[in-house]
Amino acid sequence: MSRQEKIFHALKQDYHTHTMSNEQVNDMKKQIESAKKETRHPLRNLAAAAAAAAVILTILPNTSGSVAYAMSRIPILAQWVEVVTFRDYQYESSRNNADIRVPEIVPQIPKEDEKQAQTDSPAKQKVQKTADEINREIQSITDQLIREFKENLDPDGRQSMQVSSEVIATTEQYFTLKLNCYQGAGSGAEWNYFYTIHLETGERLQLKDLFTKDSDYITLISEEIKRQMKDQMAKDENIFYWVEYDDVPEWNFEAITEETQFYLNENEEVVICFNEGDVAPMYMGCVEFTIPKDVLSAVRQ
Repeated sequence: MSRQEKIFHALKQDYHTHTMSNEQVNDMKKQIESAKKETRHPLRNLAAAAAAAAVILTILPNTSGSVAYAMSRIPILAQWVEVVTFRDYQYESSRNNADIRVPEIVPQIPKEDEKQAQTDSPAKQKVQKTADEINREIQSITDQLIREFKENLDPDGRQSMQVSSEVIATTEQYFTLKLNCYQGAGSGAEWNYFYTIHLETGERLQLKDLFTKDSDYITLISEEIKRQMKDQMAKDENIFYWVEYDDVPEWNFEAITEETQFYLNENEEVVICFNEGDVAPMYMGCVEFTIPKDVLSAVRQ
């Protein structure tokens, strides 16, 4: 264990030695189920900007190694994007439980639009390529989590694992899938992944795609995040970020990178996302920072 890890362990000893009771596990599962129900409501006001192709989001069950297809579909984004149950992995015992619902993005053209789709094949191919890329990543992530869960099964131990997904902040141009992950074994850890598709081009959106070439958007965003961190800490003593933290300066947040996770909210503002422990102690959970449009107006595409 490195010196940094030892210090962090000491600072958060109470957090890491806390054991989840059965009541806490059940309460957490109820909250997750409630969140899933909220994601099933239709998202409104998506114009038919997805000229490239339709995208549907499916949630996959893998029970006893077989693939079970959903019996119902719930419209979510106009007429071309739907959320359906596709496959999941479930495990339940007195001390171990898993609820892993694996999403898969599937391009689909309604039959009445098949003729138009034939003339738009290059764009459709981009959608398919993007979907395949995202699906491979998600499958790799969830396969690893399932392996870890099975390897750690212990009648004397306790663990909990949940994976769910939701479509968030979809606009006329952008479709974002959020993958929510939670892993608990005594203490718990939560982290997320964000996947955004540009609906007009069918391509996966990267942070740099939002800004003019050679612009210093990284510094603009990073300085705004630091400002927000300091402002939040000044207003609430329970909020703490590693910014200008003299005790362990190597932990300090300095700047985002091109790979930092993000999405665009309903106002098309950039929202920067950090997982537990990235920029703050783990008790802070996953944190997000919305960057006002005026901060980036000079460099946005």
